[in-house]
Amino acid sequence: MEGTVIVADDDRTIRTVLSQALTRAGCRVRSTGTISTLWRWIEEGEGDCVVSDVMMPDGDALDLLPAIHRKRPDLPVIVMSAQNTMMTAIRATEVGAYEYIPKPFDLREVLSQVNKALTRQKRRGTGTGEERPEDKAQPLPLIGRSPAMQDVYRIMARLMTTDLGVMISGESGTGKELVARALHNFGLRKNGPFVAINMASIPSDMIEVEMFGTAAQPGPDGAGKFEQAAGGTLFLDEVGDMPVAAQTRLLRVLQDNEYSRVGGRETLRANARIIAATHQDLRTLVNEGRFREDLFYRLNVVPVRLPPLRDRLDDIPDLARHFLRNAEGEGLPRKTIAPEALDELRKLDWSGNVRELENLMKRLAVLCPDEIISAAVVLQEIKARPSSVSSPTGAKSQKLSQAIESHLKRYFDLHGDSLPPPGLYDRILKEVELPLIALSLSATRGNQVRTAELLGINRNTLRKKIQDLDIAVTRGKKMM
Repeated sequence: MEGTVIVADDDRTIRTVLSQALTRAGCRVRSTGTISTLWRWIEEGEGDCVVSDVMMPDGDALDLLPAIHRKRPDLPVIVMSAQNTMMTAIRATEVGAYEYIPKPFDLREVLSQVNKALTRQKRRGTGTGEERPEDKAQPLPLIGRSPAMQDVYRIMARLMTTDLGVMISGESGTGKELVARALHNFGLRKNGPFVAINMASIPSDMIEVEMFGTAAQPGPDGAGKFEQAAGGTLFLDEVGDMPVAAQTRLLRVLQDNEYSRVGGRETLRANARIIAATHQDLRTLVNEGRFREDLFYRLNVVPVRLPPLRDRLDDIPDLARHFLRNAEGEGLPRKTIAPEALDELRKLDWSGNVRELENLMKRLAVLCPDEIISAAVVLQEIKARPSSVSSPTGAKSQKLSQAIESHLKRYFDLHGDSLPPPGLYDRILKEVELPLIALSLSATRGNQVRTAELLGINRNTLRKKIQDLDIAVTRGKKMM
């Protein structure tokens, strides 16, 4: 590598490590611990590349970046930060950072990025050239600072300034719709609508009408999701459950950017960014002939893989506290959680991922009589989870009744002489309703007509409950 690199970091150790590594790589290095000196050197024309921490004693490097680009538009600036949130990655991209590297950093990665910056000697071209201090105060749409989530944030940050199609994959409960909404809310189409459609919750014979509308109903009443999402984002959730006929029609729309309502002749212009999501392996579905390969490549322009919660256990404390704050905002009692309780949460497998943790935190906010949720209360609630209840053959009805009675008795005992918060009936019904519907759908292999018959409810009622309870539906095989 050849060139002069300015290293700016208030940590003397980091400055020393980077300076020595860059010098060994053949660079000339100047280092400083302040923003003011960094700016003075840039004004004087020093440096061919900058490697800077974000938070410095006398300022924020991201706030300085627009001024740097106005003064020296070809100077690449690599920023590093221990504030490893999604908003940091987004801000770095918006103000035109050449690259964002979370701390603790991989020294080889820093050297690689400096080498690329010195070779290209040009801006990435993604900055707006204007400061956006309001971004600092915006609430984080995603929680977590683990290395697994850092990879997700960096991919997302690069996608904010593009209109490319995105395929979000991950297990149920990992937060795929949250990612889709974040890509919309911080992207080029944020002023347009965000329209979601869940392929798994719609009868196969109705999907095309839902997506493209019907000519049988003129005007807005007959509009499909594509029309509703005009100028914004169309989120195709559980796209792996889309029937082949609908896949073919969607492919034509993506190729031609035109479509018509079902039964109509008028040609409409497609004007929506497509973000798809699935918990299935679409490549396997392609090999089985259940998903079109050409559609897969159209949708999978930029893949984003969400890690399961068991691969990001370090995020559990932040997530747990976040969900307890949300529960308080919904009117539940204010709770905090003990460090020992968080240690117990880290030991779990979390097959239901982040959604399972969220539901557990809400239950604990209701069940725990104390302000601080202890490890003992967490262990007691974990043992009472539906997944830990077993029923011997021939005694299923009796055991189910006993399990429910035991659960309710413990629930009342936890409140001592006080009564639980109002709304107990609806809360208990919802806890029973979700596994009942999910297991019934699994038994019928995702056939909603048969599931409605099995449960003895109207099909429209079943569809609404699937949507309200956010139940993933997989056709063709049991969800076990």
